[in-house]
Amino acid sequence: MSVLNTRRILCLVLMLPCLLQPAAASSPTPMIDYLQQQQIRDRLVQTYGPQALKRLDNLITLVANQGSNNDRRKLESVNNYFNQLIYEGDPRLWGMTDYWAKPLEFIGAHAGDCEDYSLGKYYVLMELGISEEKLRLVYVKSVTYNEFHMVLAYYATPKSDPLILDNIKAAIYPASRRPDLLPVYSFNARHLWVMNQRKEGQLLGNADRLTLWSDLRNRIGDGQFKSPRAKL
Repeated sequence: MSVLNTRRILCLVLMLPCLLQPAAASSPTPMIDYLQQQQIRDRLVQTYGPQALKRLDNLITLVANQGSNNDRRKLESVNNYFNQLIYEGDPRLWGMTDYWAKPLEFIGAHAGDCEDYSLGKYYVLMELGISEEKLRLVYVKSVTYNEFHMVLAYYATPKSDPLILDNIKAAIYPASRRPDLLPVYSFNARHLWVMNQRKEGQLLGNADRLTLWSDLRNRIGDGQFKSPRAKL
């Protein structure tokens, strides 16, 4: 990924105070455990309509068919599945400035923004057996659109050139081939990194300091689904 200059580091420091606040620790709850529960399926249909169940069953089929596929095949399958969903901003979809949807909310609503694509891919890939240590959610600056954006990065090893799963570009490329993305910070369930000239970044602290992330992880297993403001 591209080197952050001093000005971009300053921008990062100015952004973090509103995001980094204390939060209770919580481990991610696997999404797939809930997919076959009838009450969850019924609630999904009640909230989003019968088409939501078809999208959910497509995901179940995808997971069931992975078998002994290698990591690359899993990355491609999950990336393709989520990239078929519609992009829509939080204000129109949820009536909120910023909302990190649970994967089942994203699938149910059939729409979401860049955080929702990245989070959905993150959780499903972990369900497929990819180590959490290989996955990071990465906030970047999109040079093309001149705005902040989130992608999912896969590290074969801690120091490798990560593969980028993105909803803007459907194909999976190494970060070195994505000069249109300038890294800002990255995180997983445990850690938070500033993305500087080192590919793995500089460890900044515990990811629970990200309030939106902690909020999502606390909600993910509660069996409740938020109704979208706009149905797409």
